[in-house]
Amino acid sequence: MKLVDALEILQRPAADNASPFSVSLACGFEPLHLRTFLAAELIERLPRARVEVAPGTFDDLLGNVARAGRSSADAIAVVIEWPEIDPRLGLRRLGGWSVSDVADIVEAAALQLERLEHELASASSAKPIAVCPPTLPLPPLFAERPVQSGAQELRLRSAVAGFAERLGRFGRVTVCSLQRLDECSPPARRRDVQAELSAGFPYSVAHASAVAALLATLIAGATPRKGLITDLDDTLWAGIAGEVGAENVSWGLDSASQRHGLYQQLLASLASAGVLIGVATRNDPALVAEVLGRADLLIPADAIFPVEAGWGPKSGLIERILEAWNVAPDAVVVVDDDPLELEAARDAFPGIEAVQLPGDDDSLWRFLTHLRELFGKDAVTDEDRLRLRSIRSGSVFRERARSSDAHHDDFLARAGGAIEFSDSDTASDRALELINKTNQFNLNGERLSAAALGRALDDSGRRLITASYEDRYGPLGTVVALVVSGAANELAIDTWVMSCRAFARRLEHHCLRYVFDRFEVEEITLAYRQTDRNAPVGELLTTLTGAIPEGPVHLTRKAFDEGTPALVHRVTEAGR
Repeated sequence: MKLVDALEILQRPAADNASPFSVSLACGFEPLHLRTFLAAELIERLPRARVEVAPGTFDDLLGNVARAGRSSADAIAVVIEWPEIDPRLGLRRLGGWSVSDVADIVEAAALQLERLEHELASASSAKPIAVCPPTLPLPPLFAERPVQSGAQELRLRSAVAGFAERLGRFGRVTVCSLQRLDECSPPARRRDVQAELSAGFPYSVAHASAVAALLATLIAGATPRKGLITDLDDTLWAGIAGEVGAENVSWGLDSASQRHGLYQQLLASLASAGVLIGVATRNDPALVAEVLGRADLLIPADAIFPVEAGWGPKSGLIERILEAWNVAPDAVVVVDDDPLELEAARDAFPGIEAVQLPGDDDSLWRFLTHLRELFGKDAVTDEDRLRLRSIRSGSVFRERARSSDAHHDDFLARAGGAIEFSDSDTASDRALELINKTNQFNLNGERLSAAALGRALDDSGRRLITASYEDRYGPLGTVVALVVSGAANELAIDTWVMSCRAFARRLEHHCLRYVFDRFEVEEITLAYRQTDRNAPVGELLTTLTGAIPEGPVHLTRKAFDEGTPALVHRVTEAGR
């Protein structure tokens, strides 16, 4: 991004319904263009927010982090440079480059990193933090020639690397990838010596833009895609199975088809992280099963579901996969070697990401990196590991739900479902994930940052309720989160989300019954607002009230009891 573009973005008026989103920028140098670029990048990534970036005090990184942790900011961006670790590693402080000083610099830097780690750990308990470790070249203070890394320099870099690695263990701290930064900002062009000496701002304009883009990407937290639908012939493997036979398609170095093997390897990695992998192919089903049954396939066959093979339009195959997964097209990526098939997928399913497998090895690295970008996540959770199994069982539940109520009642009873509710006044990472990623069963589509949810729960009248579920088909993990406010006859559900994996199990009815019983009320106000995606919530409320909702809904216990089908799951409450 150019500086003039960033300034133009900052002049745009925020949307009328924009929610405030504030970021504390903690660094030890004068932020200047870095602040401008960070605000602009956040505005681009958060179009529904009114963004504010608040800088700290010059030359006080530790204090800035501490104050940011106590502030009302929604997130913190921390940018560390060598002078913040020890002033002698910068250009604005004279004295201290003699050989006898270097060991002391390294030791002092290690102590400063310990102090900074402590402050970051404390601040991260309240809000998410994105950290950029030192990116500028070290000054030539070491005795060795610049082409050589001596022992003291290596110790210093090791201390920083260890510090960054420990930060990565904190639940709400993310660390910028220096490898990615190297790709978009050449190290030799990062420093602006004149600006550093005259204004205390050490970055070139281009480097400030690159650092801001990485920080904004981490802070904005793009929702990872949920599933990937892949073609087979000349995509998952080299060759056309119907022409060369199942035993002759290939994916290895010996057959000059290593890029297909690397693609399989990445799919296996994505599947192990909870990404759904499906197949849509114009092919003979028996032949497809034969190839997918080969022992040398790099992605386990049981990690692929469903496999849709046939001779009709691929749009029909993709539609069946989306239905089996119960996800929207904009949560899915389609990969094919044929650009015509990809264009047809875009036309049939607006919002779907269509990616072409490159026809040459030179483009492979960019292709694999792009897929990881689309599906990357900060951590792999228990819910991620359960996803495929729950999707398989979910398709059974949805099919049974189409039968008569009596048959579905009997099926649910035999499934042996168990729900555990948890009532808390503090936010959990899983609740935040559900609130910010769930679309179909979302009461009003509102997103909440960690800080915003924390502030809401600081109000003694609000509670966070979550629910986990399991049955004889396996556990789903935590699949429900809702925020309740008020008391007595003024109880309200302000936020209510449920994973699509839990559909057709009547968990939504159990949730309402739990709220009625737990808080002993006769009426609940639900802060419903229609969105482009939350039709299941509207259908539920229509069923219970007899009217299509157009805004907040007042649901009485009497109406709920009369409109609710049989609830057969065993219900418990954590800690009780």
